[in-house]
Amino acid sequence: MAVLNIPILRWGQPYTSLETDTVMHFVTGETLARVSQANTGLLGRDMRLAQRARHVLTEIPISELIAMMKKAADLYLRATLPLGDGTQTPEDFARQQSASTGLPEHMCKANMSKNHFVLSNMDKILEALTRGLDLNILTRGYGIESRGVMVSYQSQAPVLGLVLPSNSPGVHTLWLPVIPMQVGLLLKPGPQEPWTPCRMAAAFIEAGVPKEAISIYPGGGELGAEVVRRSKRTMIFGGTATVARYRGDTRVQVHGPGFSKILLGDDVVDQWEQYLNVMVDSVFLNSGRGCINCSSVWASRHTREIAQALAERMGPVEPKPPEDPQASLAAFTVPGAARAIWHSIEAGLGDAGVEHLTASFGPRLVEKERCGYLRPVVIHCDSPESTLANTEFMFPFVSVVRCPQTEMLKRIGSTLVGSAITYDKSFQRQLMDAPQIDRLNLGPVPTIQLDWLQPHEGNIVEFLFRPRAFQARLEKVAV
Repeated sequence: MAVLNIPILRWGQPYTSLETDTVMHFVTGETLARVSQANTGLLGRDMRLAQRARHVLTEIPISELIAMMKKAADLYLRATLPLGDGTQTPEDFARQQSASTGLPEHMCKANMSKNHFVLSNMDKILEALTRGLDLNILTRGYGIESRGVMVSYQSQAPVLGLVLPSNSPGVHTLWLPVIPMQVGLLLKPGPQEPWTPCRMAAAFIEAGVPKEAISIYPGGGELGAEVVRRSKRTMIFGGTATVARYRGDTRVQVHGPGFSKILLGDDVVDQWEQYLNVMVDSVFLNSGRGCINCSSVWASRHTREIAQALAERMGPVEPKPPEDPQASLAAFTVPGAARAIWHSIEAGLGDAGVEHLTASFGPRLVEKERCGYLRPVVIHCDSPESTLANTEFMFPFVSVVRCPQTEMLKRIGSTLVGSAITYDKSFQRQLMDAPQIDRLNLGPVPTIQLDWLQPHEGNIVEFLFRPRAFQARLEKVAV
């Protein structure tokens, strides 16, 4: 496959810089692409045109932009599209994304289907996110809602800045509703994953979206910080330190570790075997890479038995080549990353009351010439006190934590997705009122099961538009 040269996209205009970054195949070491790198000065100059992105989009009715999204969905999934100085088929896309991120090819194709579904159902998704608001109100800024009340919604930014990750291509579903809300896109791709932003932009433009509404600025960490500084609204992905850095900044929506959990109520825990598949799927699917993957299972009893059963299901899994349709583990493509994570886990295994249940299934760290793998890890914690009781890693890792039901909500901490399997009405009421659980599933619902008609994490409409008091007398009255 020929090496692609991928330029910066400056509000629709390609720009090749002298400085480039090389995207490499994590198995063979071959160069897949050379990506032009933007700097903070270039971004600063181009932000003067950000308002134009909003202007060209407001010239197009939202209904027409939604139709463009549906056309873009099919182009993204099935068409050969331009990419840099070449072209890219859907098969090329899945192969290139897998080769640079370490995710097996069949998982990359599955993520393409998720993006296609969201784009194809954009009208339903926006109706759900706005709770049935007449979308023309977002364009005009005011209007009459269904109850006959005048309302006003004010756009908070002409463009949404996005500092995107390399590890989980599925996160792109979060920003797909932005263009049909007539807000421009300022994308800073992850260094190993330029593929989705570039292909999505090509599909949008081919479908009729004005190219002036889209920018893609590849670059280093300092450019990501500049995107946040320059944008009035930014969505950023990162670790715990990133979450702490932007906590309380209303301009920034941070997507960090999920610490997603399954809680087994006392009324069902004696029948835990019935829910083993839910636990395995929550931990294991998509190679455990998502913030919605389960990182810990909490119960008041039977916890070691649960951990042993999980270990027997996942412990034997071995890495397979990325093109293998049975591959279920993603590679860590950054040199030394897998070893560093394993050393962190080993340090936590020294805590009192912690037992490694997958140890009997062979070494967990598998190092290759240019990458590393971590095989599934299941540990048992006698109490929530240990370090690993509430820790998240980007592979199938789960701690099974013994904790009384009466203490769970005091001890679980921040939880993106909480799947609580219980039919105890009193406990369900406590779960409904628990502010530390962002997305609550009641019953045997895997943490990785999403309802696309609900916000995954935060409502992007409420982030980009502010409701405000509004009164108007729009007819001229003789004085």
